[in-house]
Amino acid sequence: MKAQDIIIRPIITEKSRECSVDKKYTFEVHPDANKIEIAKAVEQLFGVQVEKVNTLHVRGQMRRQGRYEGYTKAWKKAVVKLTEGSKTIEFFDTMI
Repeated sequence: MKAQDIIIRPIITEKSRECSVDKKYTFEVHPDANKIEIAKAVEQLFGVQVEKVNTLHVRGQMRRQGRYEGYTKAWKKAVVKLTEGSKTIEFFDTMI
């Protein structure tokens, strides 16, 4: 897989913004990607050095729309921690 296929989108929430001070960034990633592939993809796309990657599967939630009900899609989340000497990811710094 290419790096663009592994990293689907960044996760921008209040909690993830607080973690960016500690150089921890959150991404939605491809469900079949492992930690090594995620680390290499982040290093290649953003030009940073990755220290650690934590992954977790987010289950789909039950949602109702009137009398119809179903589940939202399940997806995989990765929290990437950068090394101390690494630069920050500018994309997260520019978000308000």
